[in-house]
Amino acid sequence: MVAETCATSTASNPYPSSDGYPWHWSIYRWLEGENAAPERIADLYQFAIALAQFLAALQRIDPADGPPPGSHNFFRGGSLTTYDADTRQSVATLDNEIDTNAAIAVWEAALEATWHGSPVWVHGDVSAANLLVKKGQLSAVIDFGCSGVGDPACDLTIAWTLLSGESRQAFRASVPVDSATWARGRGWALWKALITLVEHIKTNPLEAEKARHVIDEVLTDAQQTDDI
Repeated sequence: MVAETCATSTASNPYPSSDGYPWHWSIYRWLEGENAAPERIADLYQFAIALAQFLAALQRIDPADGPPPGSHNFFRGGSLTTYDADTRQSVATLDNEIDTNAAIAVWEAALEATWHGSPVWVHGDVSAANLLVKKGQLSAVIDFGCSGVGDPACDLTIAWTLLSGESRQAFRASVPVDSATWARGRGWALWKALITLVEHIKTNPLEAEKARHVIDEVLTDAQQTDDI
């Protein structure tokens, strides 16, 4: 069972932060389920479709008066240019560790795929930790602390962090985004994996290996789909 929580910096929150967790928080209700993982999902293909349908429904909600991207949500829904310097520095740091030429090609393709659409609601942190599974199926999406209105590309990173092969194809076919948005989604996934690998490469082999896997998935996907 997992709690649906909301983290906030609002000083008036009645549930102040405690040791080990630096933000104010509150619990809305308890949701049954476990964090998503391949071994807990009965059919990853159907899971991908269900998640895509959730994102499509989220994007249909009226975005009027929704919060735009900013430092409060780590610019989720905003432009990838915010993290251009971080990404290029990470690639330089990882020279001889990854295929830097391919990484830069994917990143620059993401930057060039400029978003011209109308703002839509984004969750902002669609990760396995924020997807609940019950009886092998997607049962809930939690933690909307990074939500806002803007470019939906940031919500596509799950395609490379959890999905693969046919499940990734099913997700792409079911989520309402074009090829340019998909390219920007790859950019979001690549940026996070690069900075994670730089952070953990010498200190946390497990996290470093996870980051390497995501980088490999992103680069391979771009090559296979001829998007770069």
